[in-house]
Amino acid sequence: MSKGTLFDKVWDLHTVGTLPSGLTQLFIGLHLIHEVTSPQAFAMLRERGLKVLFPERTVATVDHIVPTENQSRPFADSLAEEMIQALEQNCKENGITFHNIGSGNQGIVHVIAPEQGLTQPGMTIACGDSHTSSHGAFGAIAFGIGTSQVRDVLASQTLALSKLKVRKIEVNGTLNPGVYAKDVILHIIRTLGVKGGVGYAYEYAGTTFEQMNMEERMTVCNMAIEGGARCGYVNPDQVTYDYLKGRDFAPKDTEWESAIAWWESIKSDADAEYDDVVVFDAAEIPPTVTWGITPGQGIGINQLVPKPEELPEEDRFVAEEAYRYMDLLPGQPIKGTKVDVCFIGSCTNGRISDLREAAKIAQGRHVAAGIKAFVVPGSERVKEQAEAEGLDKIFQEAGFEWREPGCSMCLAMNPDKLQGRQISASSSNRNFKGRQGSSSGRTLLMSPAMVVTAAIKGEVSDVRELL
Repeated sequence: MSKGTLFDKVWDLHTVGTLPSGLTQLFIGLHLIHEVTSPQAFAMLRERGLKVLFPERTVATVDHIVPTENQSRPFADSLAEEMIQALEQNCKENGITFHNIGSGNQGIVHVIAPEQGLTQPGMTIACGDSHTSSHGAFGAIAFGIGTSQVRDVLASQTLALSKLKVRKIEVNGTLNPGVYAKDVILHIIRTLGVKGGVGYAYEYAGTTFEQMNMEERMTVCNMAIEGGARCGYVNPDQVTYDYLKGRDFAPKDTEWESAIAWWESIKSDADAEYDDVVVFDAAEIPPTVTWGITPGQGIGINQLVPKPEELPEEDRFVAEEAYRYMDLLPGQPIKGTKVDVCFIGSCTNGRISDLREAAKIAQGRHVAAGIKAFVVPGSERVKEQAEAEGLDKIFQEAGFEWREPGCSMCLAMNPDKLQGRQISASSSNRNFKGRQGSSSGRTLLMSPAMVVTAAIKGEVSDVRELL
């Protein structure tokens, strides 16, 4: 095994060849598909008379368009019904495993693959969804791809890509109470910028990540893309192996030991060379909230919306746009901003540990009058586990709605949408204009625990006051 970073090792092991363009043709070990970016890709295959090359390496689910209140078929939205039917048909025709609603395995694509043990260290993974970087938490290299690339992977099981540089992002120390993985990644993006990672893979390292569980690592890797990085990963360790052991597709019996030996061999070497290294102190990271229209426009809960003169010159134009769109004034506190809707869920924060942390804050308290608050589990398995632990009851008693699994009000390609100028406290990953279903709706990103705090207080508040 060559010396170097995990990224270099996995890249080299999956390189099929170099194309005349200079791009690498990279073999993709696991291809995840859903209903949004796959119909056109399958249509392109049919036009060319091509078959899916390795259907056993493709796994499908339905997530973006799924209603979370009433899932009876046909869906009330005829376009959504058309999309799920197309996926059902395409999977059937091509012999692809499809985790449909009611199968017990349906859910957000980036939640179901890890929980089934499909995602493993040293793999290359692709999906027609920008947050595929989530799978890097396992020491995999995972890329979000576009529709024409979905076609390429279906047809050839390969992708044409430029090799990335590697930036090591080290966070050391213990996080303060009330500070979560979501705050860590929002803080990193705020510091390095939404374009800071362009051309890079981010390797997340340091004692803070070593202390995180797998689901916290997934939250961080999920938003690598929001910092401009094409992928983000954490080197596999005992935490990774403990999570994977016994899962549906994890290696079994004698294969388990040899798998661990191989996974250990692909970790970044102690003397690996990086293109860049950035170091953070965990103790300096506060509960963080976005105030603007990019995930990089974040501040600590007790900080003020930045004034233009406090920002780098290249950030001022977007800041001016954000002040207008968000109806916020430079120099005003973010704390105390009134909210209308509080959403817990998404591929960033819809896993069981997210729901447990949120339930701790919700228990024995109640959502403020006039606030719509709801919890959407990331998968059917997460829902089942949460209900077995009584989390659904805690949320419902606190005034939250308890929903069926799906992407819900993240991209809002389903009935869960903001109305008009509503402000949402959201545990999702993007606060772009119109992102949550209303062209004028406003999104504040924060951790699930902070979303619950906002729901209880009716305004952006500091979770530490409730701990």
